[in-house]
Amino acid sequence: MAVITGAGRGIGRAIALAYARAGASVVCSARSEGEIVETAAMIGEAGGASLALTANVSDYDDTVALFRRASEVFGGIDIVVANAGVASDLRRIEDSDPAEWRKTIDINLTGAYHTAHAAIPYLRRRGAGKIIMVGSGQRNRPVAGFSAYSCSKSGLWMLTQSLAVELLDYNISVNELIPGPVKTAMTRDVPMPPGEWAKQPEDVVPLALFLASMPDGGPTAQSYSLMRRA
Repeated sequence: MAVITGAGRGIGRAIALAYARAGASVVCSARSEGEIVETAAMIGEAGGASLALTANVSDYDDTVALFRRASEVFGGIDIVVANAGVASDLRRIEDSDPAEWRKTIDINLTGAYHTAHAAIPYLRRRGAGKIIMVGSGQRNRPVAGFSAYSCSKSGLWMLTQSLAVELLDYNISVNELIPGPVKTAMTRDVPMPPGEWAKQPEDVVPLALFLASMPDGGPTAQSYSLMRRA
């Protein structure tokens, strides 16, 4: 069974649909109910098992409730995809809104921490599991206007590695998936870098399936990227 945050649209929805087609029960989560209900309905129409649960990953109690309910319905958790993220207030630091800057960190980084923290007891109960963090190549380079997003994703990569080390003895792998530029609602106003592969959300699916299908005790603390740039 897989829990996917940010599953209402874009990359999260594409991964949710793909995991369901591969035979997994899928819990679709996001802050907005309407979109995850649509994702869950699409899975159900295709004959899969799914559940839509609203949760704001920046709220720890919300996130704990998400995993508790997911486990109650499906009897356990095998895979977690921490995909929820925002890229708001794309202004230079001196012109930025401190509240919006903090919101990006709260969702992209602290939200991923909440997701992992809430999921670990259920993965440990199973004796193995996989956590897939959806990162960004933006963590590698400073770009004007992207300070909050870049800092959040840089921190996410360190969180991924820290979790991998700490969960090694529990047979829980933690890896980063970097989609590279993807055409979604979040990126519609962001210019694509020259020479980059401008993907659709579905183009991320093969890598997400690869990471989910790795054997227990397989790769961990690794970053897998679909970018064309270094």
